[in-house]
Amino acid sequence: MNPLSHESRAAIEQACTRLVLDAAAATDRQDYAGLVALFTPDGQLFRPTAPEEPLAGREAILASYRARPAQRITRHFCSNIRVQVESAERARISTYVQVFAADTQHAPDGHFGWPLAGRTMIGEFDDLCVLDQDAWRFAERHARFVMHRDG
Repeated sequence: MNPLSHESRAAIEQACTRLVLDAAAATDRQDYAGLVALFTPDGQLFRPTAPEEPLAGREAILASYRARPAQRITRHFCSNIRVQVESAERARISTYVQVFAADTQHAPDGHFGWPLAGRTMIGEFDDLCVLDQDAWRFAERHARFVMHRDG
């Protein structure tokens, strides 16, 4: 087995970092079809609220996100993204995430936007990513909450 070149490793790290950020952006735009396209067809999502019951496959993940209240908007701030390249087709990613939410049922507060609602969550994603049809995708995504602040 040939070791990966520095350039190949850097390209994988960049693609995987982009994958994390694209997932956050799709979630925040409520582009759930775009989000599930970032998973392999049989990808699994382990949610913080039910880690022992993963959502398996794109359709199950899509149904879960579409069941969310449409008036709830979120912003996911991702940091400390660390990519561990295991091979040319496989990598693991660890990411810190801070999640803010608001309810758009009420009018925004002028040019300040909507007031934050509920808890502010700090969590982590642990991802297994694979090269699938020339694109990096999530094979497994484990999400968990680490701490929160009540709204």
